[in-house]
Order: sequence, then C-alpha cells, then structure tokens
Amino acid sequence: MEKAAGSPSVGGSYPQKNAEILSSQYGINLFLAGLLLTFAWAVHAVGISKSHLLSYLITLMLIQLLWMLWYLGRSCTQRRLIRDKDTHAGARWLKCGITLFAVITLILDSFKIGYYIDFSNCLSPTEGLFPVTHAVHTILQVYFLWCHAKDIIQSFKTLERFGVIHSVFTNLLLWTNGVLTESKHQLNEHKERLITLGFGNITIVLDDHAPQCNCTTTTLCSIFSQGIYYLYPFNIEYHILASTMLYVLWKNIGRKVEHHQQHKTPFKFHGITVGMIFGLVVLTSTIAIVVVYLIQIGRSKMKSELALTMFYLHAIFVLALMCTAGIVALLIYRLEDRSLDNSKNPARKLDAELLVGTAAGSWLLSWGSILAIICAQAHPKYTWYNLPYSVLVIIEKYIQNLFIIESIHREQEKVNDDIKTLRIVTISRGSTLSLTPSYKEIYNGRAALESGEVPCLLKGSVCRRENDRGAKEETSQDKSSVMHSASDISFYSRNSVTNNKRRILKNIAAFLFLCNLSLWIPPAFGCRPEYDNGLEEIVFGFEPWIIVVNLAMPFSIFYRMHSAASLFEVNCKT
Repeated sequence: MEKAAGSPSVGGSYPQKNAEILSSQYGINLFLAGLLLTFAWAVHAVGISKSHLLSYLITLMLIQLLWMLWYLGRSCTQRRLIRDKDTHAGARWLKCGITLFAVITLILDSFKIGYYIDFSNCLSPTEGLFPVTHAVHTILQVYFLWCHAKDIIQSFKTLERFGVIHSVFTNLLLWTNGVLTESKHQLNEHKERLITLGFGNITIVLDDHAPQCNCTTTTLCSIFSQGIYYLYPFNIEYHILASTMLYVLWKNIGRKVEHHQQHKTPFKFHGITVGMIFGLVVLTSTIAIVVVYLIQIGRSKMKSELALTMFYLHAIFVLALMCTAGIVALLIYRLEDRSLDNSKNPARKLDAELLVGTAAGSWLLSWGSILAIICAQAHPKYTWYNLPYSVLVIIEKYIQNLFIIESIHREQEKVNDDIKTLRIVTISRGSTLSLTPSYKEIYNGRAALESGEVPCLLKGSVCRRENDRGAKEETSQDKSSVMHSASDISFYSRNSVTNNKRRILKNIAAFLFLCNLSLWIPPAFGCRPEYDNGLEEIVFGFEPWIIVVNLAMPFSIFYRMHSAASLFEVNCKT
C-alpha cells in the first residue's frame, strides 16, 4: 500500500481531502439552519410557522431525490463496470430492518395525508405536500440503499461527496423533526397526568398545535391523530438508520480497499435455544409491563406509584441479568487468546462511536436521577427503586459496550495449518501408507465424538468413501493398525471446548439482543418514568428537567435499537 502511494496519488489526495472538509461543512450548516428553524417553530417564535419548517424539509428532500435519480441513472449506464464494494457496509439484515421501518413510515405518511384531508380547511398546503414528498423520498431512498449501500465511489468524487452528505443531514433533520413532534406529544400527555394528580405547584401550559377548525369526520380524525404518534418511533428509527448507512457511504468515497474473500455469516437459530427462550420471556413480560403502566399511570396517586414500582422492579431484574450475561461473555473472551482486527473499517468504527455516544443520553438521565435522590428532602417509597435502577443502567451499558465493541473487532477464528492435515500411518504388509483426510472430515468426526461416538479416525480403522455408493469401509484389523498420538486427541478436546464457548457466546448475544429490543419498547411508546416519578422535577425544576429528558431520551432510545442491531451482527459472527 505504501509503495502504491507515489507522488501523483499523494498530490491528488489534497483536492479530495478538501472536498471532504467542504462537504462536511456544507452538511453541518444545512443541519444547523434546519435545527434553528425547528427550534423556532417549537417555541412559537414570531414570524415562524410550521409551513416554513416543512417547506425547508421538502426542498431538502427534493434535492436529494434529484441526486439519487442522477446517481441511479449513471449507475445503470455503467452497470457493466466492475465496482469496488465494502463488504462490511449495508448488511442484509440491516437492509431488511430499514425496509421494515420504511414500510411503517409509509403507513405514517398515509395517516398524515388522511389527517390533512380531514382538516384541509385550516391547514396549509405544505402539510399535505410534505407526507406525499416524504413517501416518495422513502421509497426511492430504500431502493437506493438496497442497491448501492456497499458502493465505493471512485468517479465524480467531489460531486458525490456533496450529494451523499446532503442526504445524511436531510435524514438527520427529518429525524429531529420526528423526535420533536413525538416529544411534544409525550410532554402534553405528561402535563395532563400532572393535572390529574393535582400538582398545583407546577405551572402547566399545554403546548397545543392542533388545527383551529372542526374535523369533517370525527372518527377518522381521532384514528389518524392518535395513530400517528404510535408510528413515530418507527419513523425515527428509520431516519437514523438511513443517515448512518449514508454516512458510511460518504466515508467510503475514494477509499482504497484490499480485495479479499469475505466469508458470509448467516444467522442461524441452531444452538441459541436457551438465549432465545430467556430473551422471549423478557420481551413478553416487558410488553405486559408497558401495557399495565400506560393504563395505570395518571389514574390516581396510588395507581401511579404502583405502576412506577412495578416498572422499576422489572427493569432492575432485567438489567441485573444483562450485566451478568455481559460479564460472563467478557470472562470467556479473557480466557481466549485471539487478536483484534484493527484494519480500517468505517462501518465498524461508526458502530463503536454510536454505541458510546448514544449511551451518554442514558447516563445523563441516570446521573440526574441519582443526584435527585441524594439531594431530595422527601423520598416517597417508590423513588428508592430509582436508585438501583439508575446505577444498573450505567453499569449495564458500560459492560455491554465493552462486549459488543470487542466482539465486532475480534478476528474470525482461523484453523491452524498444522492441524488441518493429520497424517495417519498405517502399517500393512510391511509398507507404510499415508492418508491425509480433509479438515472437514476431521470436524465431522468431532461432532460424532461429542455425541458419544468414537470417530473412525480414533478407532483401529480407516474410513474411506466408495465412489459408486458413498459408503464407508473398515480395513481388517488383522492386516492394519492405526497409530495416533496424544496431539490428535487434544485436537478434538480443544475443539470441543472452543465449540462450547462459542455456543455460550451465541446464547448470550441472542439473549442481549432480545433484551435490548425489550428495553427499546417502554420509552419508544410512552413508558417514561423519568417524566412520571416527579422527584427530579422537584429537585431540578420542571422546565429544566423536561429539557434534559427531551434532549437525552432520543439518544437513549436509539442506543437500544443500535445495540440490538450490533448484537445481531455479533451473533452471526460468533
């Protein structure tokens, strides 16, 4: 690689580096302008309406649509050319995941269109145009990511950098818009619960953006308005996943890759039954807890306290199990002597950075809760459960991040050359016969050993395959004998231990995968004790704590989904 980088390539890298810097600055300014516009609408700034924000987002989506159409058209004309691909980017399971979220996003857009039709008398045309544009944008973007997420662009690099980074920050702005809309809805529900519970010492003003006119069909309006907010969590995950996939595409522009065979690692259910069973138990119980929580919270003071106590006890139990599983996995890694893969990999690097970066959202909320418990003068009984819950959230994310990051950096297990070939000396009629079985046959022999059968290589016989029938024959023990050394037996025992470790790690990864999906559900669908226990709001003040929660919660929600995706990859790789 060093020799190939002569003076021409070094000189040519400066314009590309400048293009990378310029495009990143363009994207950041694009994002900041949209972020301020979103904030201005949220605080009801003078002269800023929702139509201004939607017009800006529509413009960004239309520009991205034009760029994607241009890229797809150029790719069709050059489809016969051999293109470099990043085998680590755009995994099939990731594409399937983003497709699922995109389908639900399209349902959300159809609800918005129906909502606009019912309130068309008092809504601006942009509120009807936005979901239509967004639906077209979603369909084309998913198709683009399915076909070109692995591309390593080597032509029109400067132009492509601007196009890709524009797409990255367009999705981030759409994610921000979804987060803000969903957070405002959650905040309004929280304020209504506080009114029900009689908190008179907190000034409560509902932030209502409802249309100032009557709906044409009341039943449909209610379905659309309520259904929209249950679909927003999937829309939010869709845009953040799209932005991460596009960011990897942007980092790969102009990248030089080594051409080597990438082994496919398909997901298999075999061997992970225990992890799946425990994980499904956690998932089922979590759904039940969320349903009961949403029904009971805000009904009365006693029911709210019981709902919070139930939530905290369940979460403490699940987090303790996850911590234990993570520690066991890390101990197994410490017992193994395997090197880490430190090669340049933008997708893997981004995964690690997102894990640590988004975990900071949960850590911020947890430390806020711990500080509130320490500083509060009065402590209702249920608030004490918040202390071990917050501590376990910090520890669990710390352990899980270590496990995932080490797992995605560990090299695939390689078979040593000196055990791939096993020489068996057979003495027959005074001559020496050397047979060299394949490693696959030896590996299959190990499976028989684990099932209680002694492989033919360790018996006093030699296994052969008959070409006409494919059957196995044994040579007569009177005319031959097999000599095997202690190293051959240790080969089988060593592989048996390795296989057991791998099975344990796969079960742990499967269990943690389902646990992270379980812990994604409560905050995504409105089960947020950070809002409802009231202790933090008393210590920090209502408005400051609500700002902290609204800023940190989106990162906490994304962390769980991203961890689940990373653990799925770990399970496939192990």
